[in-house]
Amino acid sequence: MIELIDAARCTGCNICVAVCPTRVFDAAPASAASAAGAGVEVNADVAGLLPVIARQSDCQTCFMCELYCPVDALYVAPQTVPVAALTEAGPAQPAAPLWGSYRRAVGWDVRDGSTARLDQSYHLLGAAQR
Repeated sequence: MIELIDAARCTGCNICVAVCPTRVFDAAPASAASAAGAGVEVNADVAGLLPVIARQSDCQTCFMCELYCPVDALYVAPQTVPVAALTEAGPAQPAAPLWGSYRRAVGWDVRDGSTARLDQSYHLLGAAQR
């Protein structure tokens, strides 16, 4: 289930809003999205420029938002119930390696390079055409 948006990493691009099949997020204001779209680095130290996890209970834990986030600003917990680990300082933050960990696990990390050479689906297409 979606747990956190890292304010220090999020650029307000709203890609997570666009790819979420259950509309869990409310979009960041247009000013943040247009700045990010124009290539301007917009970090969340600017209050109010982040997407909001508005309907957490609707999350299906599909990891699409984490997969598509270009800056690994989302943490989706594998549990399908909220991990309400609150402290006096606020929500508990996942360890640094967990941000974007699903994306790295499936080979979508920019540092991994293209995985197109590993795609064997053309075998299925060839068999279906015969």
